[in-house]
Amino acid sequence: MPIQNQGDNPSAETPAAGEAARAPCPSAGMFGGLSGKLLWLTVVFIMLAEILIFFPSVAGMRIRWLQDRLNTAAAAAIVIDGLQPVELPRALQKETLEATGTKAIVLRKDGTSRLLATTDMPTSVDEAYDLTDVPPMTAIRDALDTLVFGGARMIRVYGPVGDTNTGVEVVMRDRQLRTAMFAYSRNVLLLSVLISLFTATLIFFAINRILIGPIRRLTGSMQQFSSDPENPAHIYIGDGGRDELAVAGRNLTSMQMELQKTLKQQKNLAALGLAVSKINHDMRNILASAQLMSDRLVDVDDPMVKSFAPKLLRTIDRAVGYTTEVLSYGKASESAPRRRHILLLELTQDVKDMLAIDPQSGIEFTEQIGADLKVDADGEQLFRVIHNLCRNALQALTAPGEASPGAVRRITVAAQRVGSVVSITVDDTGPGMPLKARQNLFAAFRGSARSGGTGLGLTIARELVLAHGGTIALVEKPTVGTQFRIEIPDRPVSLEDYRSRTHSEK
Repeated sequence: MPIQNQGDNPSAETPAAGEAARAPCPSAGMFGGLSGKLLWLTVVFIMLAEILIFFPSVAGMRIRWLQDRLNTAAAAAIVIDGLQPVELPRALQKETLEATGTKAIVLRKDGTSRLLATTDMPTSVDEAYDLTDVPPMTAIRDALDTLVFGGARMIRVYGPVGDTNTGVEVVMRDRQLRTAMFAYSRNVLLLSVLISLFTATLIFFAINRILIGPIRRLTGSMQQFSSDPENPAHIYIGDGGRDELAVAGRNLTSMQMELQKTLKQQKNLAALGLAVSKINHDMRNILASAQLMSDRLVDVDDPMVKSFAPKLLRTIDRAVGYTTEVLSYGKASESAPRRRHILLLELTQDVKDMLAIDPQSGIEFTEQIGADLKVDADGEQLFRVIHNLCRNALQALTAPGEASPGAVRRITVAAQRVGSVVSITVDDTGPGMPLKARQNLFAAFRGSARSGGTGLGLTIARELVLAHGGTIALVEKPTVGTQFRIEIPDRPVSLEDYRSRTHSEK
């Protein structure tokens, strides 16, 4: 296939764009890639989880702290109550209150309340808390209230002493409570950071080994392969696992191998196109000379020469036309059909003459076409289509060892019109098309049914039929042989032509 000039293809990739596409992407580093993002996301998510845990945790710490103060005060209250009716000296009361961190201690027993110790009794209390049964949401609300607004408030706390009916009540400032809560919050924050970093590090190395490493190998192989796709050493070699990345690696390996085969084939086609273009240049000159000499045969006064001369001239004219368009397969498409209504029977007879079947071969060529059947097509292109199919059939029938003794060897070209579509069938009684050729039907260089074939005949035939808006297909038949069906629709009639035709008929 000849190499196409970039000037003929506006969408062709420029050299600079190609180099930019093949340039290796800069590495994002360990912490800038997916693993780094995963590390930071893990830290953030663990910190968010710790924040959600922090509120009930600090609320529980506050309840425990106050409960400890109540227990200490209750122990002192029981001792003081046991000294009755002796009143505790003021100095001892002060020391007791300082030891418990309270301003006053009240004992509730047998339905009565008794002030056991007090010093600098405040005139008012800002908040009161009952530790008997605190709901979780109330505990969280009181903890946040202490953290935000506490530190200088006077609070009253009361609760039971163990499982008895005796209760104790203390009055105290919440400064020490708020300080202890801040210290607890700081410790929780540090512990959360350490836990999140430790967990994120473990996840980082685990994911980096299990996921990020194979992904880097895949992307690295893609970059190397794109820089030099013809190098077999750049094909990705997987580890044979069963996970999704292993499956992706095997698919990448298969794709790279298929792409290398395609590139090798394209390279061979480019070399073939160059060789064909050189041969075509010289062949046109030879055919031009043959055309000049064959023109003189018309003047020869010999009946046999005169009968063969027109056929020879048409054959050489077609050969000259083929050499002019011999590289059309390497272009984007064949030239547009120059359609007209032609007699299909005459065209088929030209195909028969071109095949030049040896009468001694025993091969019959049959036309089942009406003498007045016309097809709306490009005569030269349709000739190439039918000739390619008939030539393939002839080669199948003349292949050594294919035909059984006494078997009928026949090529049949039949056609009929159905509405605005002409259906043409090319049938033979040969051995049939092998499975490999069927699987690669109409594929250049892969769809050949014989050894040494190129498969270009069917490929060109399909392209020419599609250019006419028609279809070509292999037909399954109950008997041996191969049958192709071609359907060529008439061109749609324009509104102006229809009106002029109607007017002329009137």
